[in-house]
Amino acid sequence: MTDSARDSVLVAADAAELLAILRDGIPRTRAQLAELTGMARSTIASRIDTLTAAGLVAPAGDDVSSGGRPPSRIRFNPESRVVVAIDLGATHGVVALADLAGNITASESRRLDIADGPQPVLDWAMETASELYVASGREPEELIGVGVGVPGPVEHSTGLPVNPPIMPGWDRFDIPAYIRRVFDVPVLVDNDVNLLALGEQALMWPEETDLLFIKVATGVGAGIISGGRLQRGALGSAGDLGHVRVPFGSDTPSHGEQDADLESLVSGPAIARALSEAGLAAETSDDVVALARTGNPAVQNAIRQAGRDLGAVVATCVNLLNPSMIVVGGSLSRVGEQLLAGMREVVYQRSTPLATQHLTITQSRSGETGGAIGAAIMVIQRALDPDAGTPRSLFR
Repeated sequence: MTDSARDSVLVAADAAELLAILRDGIPRTRAQLAELTGMARSTIASRIDTLTAAGLVAPAGDDVSSGGRPPSRIRFNPESRVVVAIDLGATHGVVALADLAGNITASESRRLDIADGPQPVLDWAMETASELYVASGREPEELIGVGVGVPGPVEHSTGLPVNPPIMPGWDRFDIPAYIRRVFDVPVLVDNDVNLLALGEQALMWPEETDLLFIKVATGVGAGIISGGRLQRGALGSAGDLGHVRVPFGSDTPSHGEQDADLESLVSGPAIARALSEAGLAAETSDDVVALARTGNPAVQNAIRQAGRDLGAVVATCVNLLNPSMIVVGGSLSRVGEQLLAGMREVVYQRSTPLATQHLTITQSRSGETGGAIGAAIMVIQRALDPDAGTPRSLFR
C-alpha cells in the first residue's frame, strides 16, 4: 500500500460501518439499519446523509407500509466510483475497469512477456486503462485507485517487487510511482496469486472463509484466505510455494534434480521439459495443455505425477491451515482432471482425517478476469473498509 496525493479512504470509519451493511446489496430502511446496528435514528440519519453526499448510497424506493407513509429504503451505489484493475502474469495481461462491487465493466487482455521489463509492460497497461476510461465516459475524480497484480513477491507496504525470479528488471522497481505519473490516485500492488484468491472467493465461493488458491503456471504460488481475510504474512511473502522442496515418499519417489523444489517439477515449463525429454514437442504451458487434450498416456502420466508432487507440498498446508476449499488455477489448471486427481491422491493420504473431513479440491472457475477482480477488490477494501489496513471479505 502506498500514499498518494488523494486520500485512499472514501468515508470516515463511523459511516463506513453503516456502509459495510449495505454493501451486501440488500436495500434497507433507516429503521432496519437502526435495528441491525443499535444506533440511534438520528445517528443513522446523519451518516446516511454523509454517504448520500459522497454518492455511495442512493434511494431504493419505498418499503411496504404497515400503515401511514411507507418508509424509504437505502441501497449501496456501486456505480458511483471506478477502479482500474491490472493483472499481469508471466505471459498475459488483463486491464479492466470495475465498480465498487467488484463488477468488471470493461476489460482488455493480450499476450505479453513479463521479462520485457517494467516500462514497456506498464506503458501498455496504462495506455489500455486510459483508453478504457475515456471510452467509459467517467469523470477523472470518479477513479478511486489502481490495483496491480504481478507474478512475483511483493513487499505490500511499498508495492515494490522483491527479487522476483521470473521478472528480470523488476526488482525494487517503483510500480506505484510509475503509474501515478498517469493516474494520480492510490496504487496498490500485490502478488497475482493473492489477487486470484480474492477474486475467486468473491466470485465463486463468498461463503468460504478459509480458502487456499494455488496457481500453477510459469511459476507456482498460493493465496491464503483464513478467517475471511487475505493473509500476506509479515512482509507480503506468504504463500510462496514454488521454492518449497518436495517431500518425496513411497508414494512419490524421488525424481528430477537433486533437492528439487516444487516449481522445478510442477510448473508448465517443468512439465514441458519432462515431455520434451520423452520425445514430445513441448516448450510452454500452452504446449502441455494442448498435448493433454490428445489423451496421450505418457502426457497424462506426467501430469498425474505433477499433481502428486503438488499434493505432497499442499498436504502440509492443509495440516497447517485447515482450509475448507482448495482452488487450483493458472494455465496448467486447464490440463484436465489428472492434475487434480494426483493432487487429491496425496493430500487425502498425507493430511489428517479431521483436516480433510470437509475439504474440497476443485478447479478455478473465475476465468480470465479473476485476477483483475481481485485487484479491484483490494482497492475497494482499502477505500471502503473502516479497518482498511486489514482486508476482509468484500461480500458480507
